[in-house]
Amino acid sequence: MSESLALVRARRALEVAGLPPDSPRRAPSATNEVWLTDEHVVRVNRRPSPRLRREAILAPHLPVEAGYPSVLAYGGELGADWLIVERVPGDMLARCWPHLSREERRSATRQVAEVLRHVHAVHCPDDLPDTDNTPQPLDPHQFPAVSPVLAIVAHLRSLPGVDRTLLAEVTALVTETASVIEPFDVPTLVHGDLHFQNVLWDGSVVTALLDFEWARAAPPDLDLDVFLRFCAHPDWHVAPDYRDLTKSSDYADVPYWFAEDYPELFDRPFLFERLRLYGLAYDVRDLAAEVRTAGPSAAARGPHPPWHPYTRLEHALQGRSHLDVLRGAKVESFEDSP
Repeated sequence: MSESLALVRARRALEVAGLPPDSPRRAPSATNEVWLTDEHVVRVNRRPSPRLRREAILAPHLPVEAGYPSVLAYGGELGADWLIVERVPGDMLARCWPHLSREERRSATRQVAEVLRHVHAVHCPDDLPDTDNTPQPLDPHQFPAVSPVLAIVAHLRSLPGVDRTLLAEVTALVTETASVIEPFDVPTLVHGDLHFQNVLWDGSVVTALLDFEWARAAPPDLDLDVFLRFCAHPDWHVAPDYRDLTKSSDYADVPYWFAEDYPELFDRPFLFERLRLYGLAYDVRDLAAEVRTAGPSAAARGPHPPWHPYTRLEHALQGRSHLDVLRGAKVESFEDSP
């Protein structure tokens, strides 16, 4: 029944936009309901968030190098809004990745880095609406920018049965290193959700960078947070129908290639500490979401599965995160900061 209702929503969006509602086909997606026709892509947001509206406003400001498709229509209401864009040739790079040669992977990574450099050259539009549910709850309008993170942790610590020791350590680390990301109120446009499921690949060329729902003004290295965690654990980020083909070993070289292709993104003082702080913010947000779903036991001492935000926070505090792995490999950009 839910699939039938989703199809009705997609067809209704096409009809309202004055487009032929010819047999849209469901496409895998980790967030929205996504439907494809021969010429169009319909994305339906079933959450009470203005993400798609923000993307419709942002689209005209994106650089041509991003390949972002033309927006044909936006409509609906909060909790059931939709966005229709022209269909761009290509398939998700993450889906293609297991079947690419090393040379093709190297070329694709280089192209993604170049596209991202063009995105970071854009001044974020002043009229872009704020979003209160970004992957990292960092606020450029507050000082310190980590204030929302500290507020979330404080709330979690007030709940019964949670691991207050771990949460106190998170508070201490966030507080001690908060200054490394200041000033956070910079005008650089960031994608906000950079991974290869949001990149289209036609077999030799990156044709588009998609899904700017979380785009906002922030320091450009914020885009490394999602990107590097995706490279470390790609199967946590892709659609279920090809998750079993998605291996972290296939992405082992990608962070180093990316650093070669976009070196200025990695050329920041205290880069490791900055990325660790972004990662803590991301994982704190996820832990709060788990607590809302499963109750305070989600923030209690484990055991928890490897993907669980409690485990990710624990690993970050213990120096066992994916960032620590990169640092331990003696990559120049991740060595001890001055």
